[in-house]
Amino acid sequence: MWVSIIINNYNYGRFLKDAIDSALGQTYAQLEVIVVDDGSTDNSREIIAGYGSRVIPILQPNGGQAAAMNAGLARSAGHIVLFLDSDDVLLPHAVKDVVGAFRKQPDAARVHFRMQVIDASGEPTGVLKPHAHFPLVSGDLRQHVLYFPDDMPWLPTSGNAYSARVLRKIFPIPVQEYRILADLYLSHITPLFGPVIGLTEVGAQYRVHGGNNYEVTSLNLEQLRRTVQHWRTTHRYVRKFALAHRMISHPCQAPTNAMACLANQLISLKLEPHKHLVPGDSVHKLFWASVIAAGQRFNASWQMKLFYILWFLAMSLAPRSLARWLAVKWHFPETRKGLSSLLARFQWRQRTDHAVASQQTRPAVGGSRLPVRPA
Repeated sequence: MWVSIIINNYNYGRFLKDAIDSALGQTYAQLEVIVVDDGSTDNSREIIAGYGSRVIPILQPNGGQAAAMNAGLARSAGHIVLFLDSDDVLLPHAVKDVVGAFRKQPDAARVHFRMQVIDASGEPTGVLKPHAHFPLVSGDLRQHVLYFPDDMPWLPTSGNAYSARVLRKIFPIPVQEYRILADLYLSHITPLFGPVIGLTEVGAQYRVHGGNNYEVTSLNLEQLRRTVQHWRTTHRYVRKFALAHRMISHPCQAPTNAMACLANQLISLKLEPHKHLVPGDSVHKLFWASVIAAGQRFNASWQMKLFYILWFLAMSLAPRSLARWLAVKWHFPETRKGLSSLLARFQWRQRTDHAVASQQTRPAVGGSRLPVRPA
């Protein structure tokens, strides 16, 4: 199987060589490395030129992440595609592991793997993505995407490999709406077209250097509001493809409200109501929406559902200072280690129970319509 590694880069010359070297250093030989430079003004293009014919360069004016991904896919020839952010690094066995997974399950839409977090100098921080209390999900995830896509522990861009067959059904990615966070479009939509495979091995390193578009170490309300906007935009595209493939019969059926999106809306409304961007939101409305959303979480234990509801209740009633503390605890699991360990046990136990049930009731992958309510 031929594999395309597409590196998208914008002014990350200080990290770019590590990314390219990691792609060229794979233990799997049947691959091509495409480097898309999206209008960099640093030394990135000189670095790319230094690799000669070992990489396929695409040099274009700045258009954003989606534009870079679109250009890379259009040039690629692989049956499997990995999009590698230029500040991240693939481990040497990553492509070999991915190919093995696709060979075992050729109808898969995506393979994802855990990532080791490193600092700007490349030193491991001891943190993995996703956090321990989030299971790495596998299987037919169409109902998950249709009911709570934002609650799933999706990996960042470099932690995924995609079937090119599936990508060509959903590309090009809309460039104006996804100048950043284009991986949301991929993570939310690809499971509609086939199973997702989760690998146990760490396959890549995710670099946290202070300039990441999505990674933060403190509560950033501006970014939080931007994420809500991107989630709500992506929901429209989920509806579009779900309707086109008869997975739903009406656009109001899915996606329904996810806990993560509702939590961000409530945090924004409580802490900076004058900047809140979602019209019609109220604390009362968001709380009751969270109760409904918790009930729809068919992959969560009753303890997890209770935790969600209690957090929303506390957040709804809390004064602003306490609400900020609750927001931090929600967004940064490392600040609640004891509770996170307890939640991990609930998550993994429920995952085991649900995996057994799904083997008995899983619908066939394809165009069959999913029920409006989960069983």
